[in-house]
Amino acid sequence: MTETLHGTEKARFVSAMFSRIARRYDLMNGLMTLGMHHAWRRFAARQTIASPEGPALDLATGTGDLALDLAEVHPHRVVVAADFALGMLAVAREKMRGIEEARRVRLMAADALALPFETRTFACVTSAFLLRNLADLEQGLREMKRVSRPGGRVVALEITQMRAPGFAPLFRLYFHHVVPWVGQLVGGDREAYTYLPQSVDRFVTPTELSAVMEKVGLRGVRYRRLGLGTVTVHVGIA
Repeated sequence: MTETLHGTEKARFVSAMFSRIARRYDLMNGLMTLGMHHAWRRFAARQTIASPEGPALDLATGTGDLALDLAEVHPHRVVVAADFALGMLAVAREKMRGIEEARRVRLMAADALALPFETRTFACVTSAFLLRNLADLEQGLREMKRVSRPGGRVVALEITQMRAPGFAPLFRLYFHHVVPWVGQLVGGDREAYTYLPQSVDRFVTPTELSAVMEKVGLRGVRYRRLGLGTVTVHVGIA
């Protein structure tokens, strides 16, 4: 599938896919993770607490969950929530109606590889399940570093390959066979939920991701595995 797609071709594929599944995205996340994705995002949001003054940026905001967590963690910050999948932004806009924290969230369309912001604009930059979908991982991290203020936190929540003995084969069976079936049954899109485990298989390891983050100039890079090792939160200092 996307192993043969590169650059703008991959970007168009990913944008169209996420717009296509936007209406069932939250439901599928809840089913796939047994609701644990909310706790993972809250954990990621809390990693930005030590950031300097200024606005926050949530990239690939999807339906806005992490942006809302940031707004709750930082009651005095403006949160810019950006995505290049317009279908996702439409769902996020509907979700945020009537939510108090959403008054400080600004939704906008933006490409993570060419952010439309000045250098050193944001006190912190977060993303959830973005990095493995980028056509150019290093460029995406460079942009996150560029728009961060000195001392700002760059935080990335990402799905990773489980290595736990005994659990790894079971998780692989679940991820590669059950998830696409549920994606077809509930989400109506087997292709999107077949792409999901394939993209994780092709993605770098947590240690390799740490090395790329350091390469682009982020300091003090660390990570923590959550969900029995199925997801990882990386943190770097700009």
